[in-house]
Amino acid sequence: MDDLIQEFIAETRETLEALSGEIVAWEAAPDDRARLDAIFRFVHTVKGSCGFLDLPRLMRLSHAAEDALSDVREGKRKPDRALVDAVLAVVDRIGELVEAIDVGVSLPDGGEDLLIAALVEGANEPPAAAPATAPTAAPAARAPQRSVRLNVDLLDRMMSGMSDMVLARNELARRLREADPDPALEAALMRLSGSVADMRDTVTRTRMQKVETLFSPLPRVVRDTAAAVGKTVTLVIDGGDVELDRGMIEVMRDPLVHLIRNAIDHGIESPVERRAAGKPPAGRLHIGARQSGNQIVIEIADDGRGIDTEALIRKLVTHDRRNESELRALSDRERCELIFAAGLSSRDTATEISGRGVGMDVVKAAIDQIGGRIALENVSGRGLRIVVQVPLTLSIVSTIIVRSSSHCFAIPRSSIQEIVAERGASTRIDRIGDTQVAAVRDRRLPVVDLCALIDEPGRTGDRMLVIVSIGAGDFAIAVDEVLDTEELVVRPAAPPVMAAGLYAGQTLPDTGQPMLLLDCSGVAQLAGLQFTEALQRAEEEAEAAQPAVQAVLFRDLDGERRVIPLTAVDRIERISATTLRSVAGRLRLAIDGRIVSAIAIAPVPERDVAMLRLTDGDVEVAYIIDDAIDIIALPDNFVPAAGPGPAAGVVLLDGEQVEQVDPLWLFAQHAVDVPSPDAARPVCLLADTGGWMGSFLRPMLEQAGYRTVDRIGPDERPVVILAQAGAAVAGSADVPVVRLRMAAGDTGDGSVYRYDREQLLHAMRRAVGE
Repeated sequence: MDDLIQEFIAETRETLEALSGEIVAWEAAPDDRARLDAIFRFVHTVKGSCGFLDLPRLMRLSHAAEDALSDVREGKRKPDRALVDAVLAVVDRIGELVEAIDVGVSLPDGGEDLLIAALVEGANEPPAAAPATAPTAAPAARAPQRSVRLNVDLLDRMMSGMSDMVLARNELARRLREADPDPALEAALMRLSGSVADMRDTVTRTRMQKVETLFSPLPRVVRDTAAAVGKTVTLVIDGGDVELDRGMIEVMRDPLVHLIRNAIDHGIESPVERRAAGKPPAGRLHIGARQSGNQIVIEIADDGRGIDTEALIRKLVTHDRRNESELRALSDRERCELIFAAGLSSRDTATEISGRGVGMDVVKAAIDQIGGRIALENVSGRGLRIVVQVPLTLSIVSTIIVRSSSHCFAIPRSSIQEIVAERGASTRIDRIGDTQVAAVRDRRLPVVDLCALIDEPGRTGDRMLVIVSIGAGDFAIAVDEVLDTEELVVRPAAPPVMAAGLYAGQTLPDTGQPMLLLDCSGVAQLAGLQFTEALQRAEEEAEAAQPAVQAVLFRDLDGERRVIPLTAVDRIERISATTLRSVAGRLRLAIDGRIVSAIAIAPVPERDVAMLRLTDGDVEVAYIIDDAIDIIALPDNFVPAAGPGPAAGVVLLDGEQVEQVDPLWLFAQHAVDVPSPDAARPVCLLADTGGWMGSFLRPMLEQAGYRTVDRIGPDERPVVILAQAGAAVAGSADVPVVRLRMAAGDTGDGSVYRYDREQLLHAMRRAVGE
């Protein structure tokens, strides 16, 4: 029987974690039958189990709730606020009784009758329920599955053993590489590595839980807190599918609830204040989670009044005797962080929810203790955004190993978008004041020099740019060298190291030398990157500092350097000279399944060459060059050419006169064979049954600007019909017909010799009135 009771307690506790928020959601959408059914199934299951296990108090409560919910299901009763409050109170009491049974204590038997009476339609408000400690997601119908409950300590030991196995595998692989092993031994190591990887994933998942379990009590917390302070708050939650170590979830429960209570009590204004400020009467609270590399990022954002930093400064000056001039010299971010001062509260009077000066300092201490960080983004009068970054305390992460100066670091592969050479063909580095900005194809990214960040001398040659993505934006980390990729076991580093904000943990690669895992968000923060302001400001400064026109500097086939405006260049590619042919009177290029006119100022060598793909938005031509050199800003000292031609003029670059190519002239000369759109071309009907016209005349007519067809569509009308002399032509009553004869001599019937090109085109123009 004891085993059955423990199983009942465990299952009831799990369902309770998902139920309170479901009741709140049902109150907002009374017609949601799925939620009502889920709540009804829970109380029905509890009632049945209690009857079997002889738990009369629980059975009475669940039976009364089942009756009330049954009336709602049958349409006999509407789910008003009083009923929802009563059901919530019953659910809370069921939770209290289950916990009391689990620890072996008895609760006073006095409140159940009042709770049951509150379920009756028209009854008074139920007794105040205890603060919700249970979470919220819908207990969705689950398929039966085999499961076993394990002690968390046992899971910790499994994870620790798995980590040691990965380290041993890495060391074995390193030693085999150094010893020139037997191929059979290498094959055995590969099989072992595969098994270790599968076991690693399985063991890791046993410790992971969805953040949904952390978020599930929040609808109830928001509802109760907002009701206590007379406010209306709309809650939006996303990211519940993100997984986090279950130990971290337990640590984050209390800090998250405290942050939400603070947001409702301090941040979101009352309906009257919100209307006066031009806001909707209901406040908005958004809570989300996402994974960023080896970090879980939890965001809490409200649209309230934000932090009154002036009030914080006054409090500190009055109560803590802090120097007012020093406080006012702080930056906006540092002023906001004054909220973490111990014993500080922005309220003058204490309430049941806040105002006692015990809170934000405790929240920060709890997050710091687990190696996390908390940051505030405050917009006075518009709201506050709190970003909490929590590391995975013990995990196996796929990483890229990089070197800066004499130090090696690991970067999570999940954070890396791509790695490019600093002086690659698609990369350019600009310096704007003290800030470096990398132009990588069509993106501009701030650059953080890792050597400068750790105060070490950097490499003098070409560096590598590791482009990483964090929640706020993307940026590039400049490193001396990219070494390898490796799966590493990550553990928290010493508290002073984690407090630096640059690292997410420590690891031991197969070299046996300890290594630190970089926290990309910390790198951005220590480098002072502000993605929403700094990069935009840098781009504005770059536009102001540089001329409006940029150009591609290239070496032409004749060996001369020339420039062409960048706006005319779609892309630069290397091609084989074999794709170029002089056909039909022009040099043409076969590319992407199309034939494009090509321009070459000198004979094309029999080797790979570069190509500027020029476009005006509609038409494309190819300019063949030897090589592209750089992208430059065109100077102001432009001297126009004496007349139209391939060169628009001359510019002075580093004391050298360089021709500037004229895209207008290139397109005027080399885009003439581009056909007009079908809709703009006159239609010529070929009334030919033998196929001769299609084979012999179609190319000439298409070149002359006609669109030739063998049959007319329902919405088409030809301007002229070509037919053999003497042949009957259907549907030609109101369409001119030009007839072709086989004999060269004039037959006097108005027909045209079919091989006389000039006479045929003249007859067609005359027939259509041109």
